[in-house]
Amino acid sequence: MKRVRINAVVSRIFALLLMFQVNAFVSFAQDTRAQQSKKSRLEKEIAAIDKQLKDNAMQSKNAMTALTLTRQKIEARKALVEDSDREIAVLRGKIGEKQKEVDRLQGRLDTLSVYYGKLVKSAYRNRDSKVWYMYILASENLGQAFRRAGYLKNLSTEMNRQGEKIKETRAVLQDEMDSLAVMRNQAQALRAKRAADVELLRKEELQSQTYVAQLKRNRSKYQKDLAAKKKQVEALNREIERIIAASMRGKGTGKIKQPVDMKLDSEFSKNKGRLPWPADGPVVDHFGQHYHPVFKSVKLPFNNGVNIALPKDAPVKAVFDGVVKQIVVMPGYNKCVLVQHGNYFSFYCKLGSTAVKPGDKVKTGQIVGTVDTIDGMNQLHFQIWKGTTPQNPELWLR
Repeated sequence: MKRVRINAVVSRIFALLLMFQVNAFVSFAQDTRAQQSKKSRLEKEIAAIDKQLKDNAMQSKNAMTALTLTRQKIEARKALVEDSDREIAVLRGKIGEKQKEVDRLQGRLDTLSVYYGKLVKSAYRNRDSKVWYMYILASENLGQAFRRAGYLKNLSTEMNRQGEKIKETRAVLQDEMDSLAVMRNQAQALRAKRAADVELLRKEELQSQTYVAQLKRNRSKYQKDLAAKKKQVEALNREIERIIAASMRGKGTGKIKQPVDMKLDSEFSKNKGRLPWPADGPVVDHFGQHYHPVFKSVKLPFNNGVNIALPKDAPVKAVFDGVVKQIVVMPGYNKCVLVQHGNYFSFYCKLGSTAVKPGDKVKTGQIVGTVDTIDGMNQLHFQIWKGTTPQNPELWLR
């Protein structure tokens, strides 16, 4: 009964240990996938910014935007270097653990080999069957004779068993050494990649300083540009507010207020933080109030949305089901598509062409247009509003 209880306890402990190992493996695999996904995203972001800088010749057209893009690239590059540092540190720890295991196995192999050598010597000394018989017959009593006979009988079996142990240990040792070599190669590749990223980072920081100097030399020009930009932003915001107000009360005087699709409104609200991005590219201008990157006391126009850097003619997609309320053309923003989702609205500006018209029902992921090149830049300006209140799109997108 006591043995049954002990076995049950041992089984439970074994199950818990197995569960812990499985959970640890799953957690490690998930962390690795997340790390690789993050690295892929950062590299993709850097590539997109590089393409934007090259395609649009930012150096001569818009130093401020070029500076913003370059600084964002620097931040992404720094994150890559930090990730490489973390990976190298993890690998260093694993290499240390693996080396300890290799040393342990080598020690075990040496011990087994020494023991096996003794067995071989013993077998060699007793290779003549006459010697075996004499050894048994020289026993002092019957019990000793049986023990000696058993020893000689088991000597061959023990040699075979130890030989198999040596073979198995040598195979495991070789596997561990191969694994160790792979880890060392990975660490070497990571160190080389990190060194390359650090060198690129140095060059990008020098380029950033060039843009800063260019902006400082032309402060009056960029202040005029900012004033013009502020007027464009204010005009866009007034137009958006006018369209939303018209959509919520009815388009003309005396019209009955149009019913709001509350089911669509509720579904849109439930998907906060899970909406797809309207286009695949890095955000180069975030929501809210920001200051000039060089003239720190100069406020930039309040951004009611986000600007996303994209390749030329990149498709722009609806973030949720809805109805196209209006398409307007605004200075500095070209074509803007406004989609209603109950009491929520999404706006897609700086489009060169549109694939929808007012009154069209659109589905999540449906193309509404393609991005335009404005002032040498391919950027989507995207906004989300709840009624007449602008929302931070990055809190809504996944």
